[in-house]
Amino acid sequence: MSLYRVVVSEDVATSMRDGVILRSDIFQPERPGRYPVLVSRTPYDKRRDSYRRIAQFMAERGYVCILQDIRGTHASDGVYYLARNGRQDTMDAEDGYDTIEWAARLPNANGSVCIWGHSYSSWSAWVAAGAKPPSLAGLFGSGMAASILKNTRGIFETGRRLHWMYQQAADLRHREGGNPLTKAEIDRRWYEVERFKWIWFLPLGDIPDQTFSTLTPQLKQYLQSQTVETWDFESLHPDVQVPTCTVTGWYDRIVGAIEHFEGMTAHGPERLRTAHRLIVGPWGHGMDHLERHFGPLDFGPDADTTYESLLYEWCEQLFRPHAQIKTLPVRVFLMGDNRWHSCRTWPPEDATVTSFFLGSDQGANSVRGDGRLTLQASKTQGTDQYRYDPADPVMSLMAQNMQMQPCDQSPLDDRFDVLVYQSAPLASALCVMGPVRVRLYISTDVPDTDFTAKLVDVYPDGFAVNVTYGILRCAHRDGFEMRASRLEMGRVYEIEIAMNPVAIRFHPGHRIRLDISSSDFPNFDRNHNTGKEFWSDAELRIAHQTIHHGGEYSSQLLLSTVELSSDVVV
Repeated sequence: MSLYRVVVSEDVATSMRDGVILRSDIFQPERPGRYPVLVSRTPYDKRRDSYRRIAQFMAERGYVCILQDIRGTHASDGVYYLARNGRQDTMDAEDGYDTIEWAARLPNANGSVCIWGHSYSSWSAWVAAGAKPPSLAGLFGSGMAASILKNTRGIFETGRRLHWMYQQAADLRHREGGNPLTKAEIDRRWYEVERFKWIWFLPLGDIPDQTFSTLTPQLKQYLQSQTVETWDFESLHPDVQVPTCTVTGWYDRIVGAIEHFEGMTAHGPERLRTAHRLIVGPWGHGMDHLERHFGPLDFGPDADTTYESLLYEWCEQLFRPHAQIKTLPVRVFLMGDNRWHSCRTWPPEDATVTSFFLGSDQGANSVRGDGRLTLQASKTQGTDQYRYDPADPVMSLMAQNMQMQPCDQSPLDDRFDVLVYQSAPLASALCVMGPVRVRLYISTDVPDTDFTAKLVDVYPDGFAVNVTYGILRCAHRDGFEMRASRLEMGRVYEIEIAMNPVAIRFHPGHRIRLDISSSDFPNFDRNHNTGKEFWSDAELRIAHQTIHHGGEYSSQLLLSTVELSSDVVV
């Protein structure tokens, strides 16, 4: 294909309805004509290389591509408000609407706009789409969940959130007259100087105001709203009047982006319910790393792509019907097989629940224990115990930037506060596609505590790698709409931990493993075990935890399993 020469106009000013000026960079074909328009609004600096690379790519192929700094960030005027404190507290819906309508009227625009974005930019895109701008024709979003509570489980993400605040505060300090810092320099200062001071700081609500510049008061507000649904995109889905494409990865901690596809196909305008698309690859939370090699794993050549290629594929189907590719709505990467599969629905219509029951004889503590997973529940009741000390939590195995990725699990092998249950080597392959849950019968001696679950693939040579994970704060075991409920010492409770969905084939000779503990820090904040508000509590109490299994207390791992039938095709 012949590519267009591209011209770039920088810091083009646009006045919003309240008079605040936002600034955009516009990438467009040099050749006169009318072209579809792409808009992305970001707090992460529109000059970031990844944004400019994508805009250049799309403009070369016949699109006007607009990158805009959202209100109060980088080149745009106004005051910046955190999305996590509620979409009603920001002007993103109004700014998105006004920007889309301005973009549609540009001299080279054909009047049709697709809004796109990753992570925060995807949040901004969904908010704008819900405002029903007349010129909006489609949405391409990635790395943003429909529900903040389903994503965070109502627990503060200590490592990632504080790092993010530090990054954003650097821009605000520069706007106030401080020295500009590159992203690499900001990250270096965090990792090498500041990180270990703040992730262990107690109580978090007493973090000094200057720590995160003018964002610190907003952070403290956010700390106190962990169990409030501040995103609530599920209620917004009926108002989104355009086709949508959702992209995420099995190792994206915000794999809850899948909920956008589920919500739009179930509750969006009926005329569009077959027009939405979902793509889930073996990737993490980042649009620069859609590659076959991730952590210690190689997912094969089919995993290699680029963000702009996926965006271009969607826009060609959206704006140029003659180029439309007839595909099933859902395209997921089946790990283990390392191939793409397409489905009519998510989860696949023929998925069934397979239960693996927990058991042990001498104790499941650490990989040296005898914890087991079996397809038949034991008739004999048993227990496993461990001591959870929030001063010595199980540390998260993650990337340095606190994003999820495949990791060798051996650094945790010696922890006796991790219960390890694993199957015998599989005699035949088992394909898991869909939700993963753990039903546990637990007791404890503290008024509140957490339980964590991690699904692990154990190779024949003993190499163990994480597949998915989940956590439950017991105070909210009956839902966030219920009042926090204290635990009674020694009483047995049935709880259920929702893990992130997954698509993987466990091969013959591999073992399926489930790790149970009470902390995953600093992926999630530590439960202090006191029953007090975590953000104002400096006390740490030791909890003695019991997992019951067998007999009437049949704790179990529940997997969505499929036989690859006509509903799932290559």
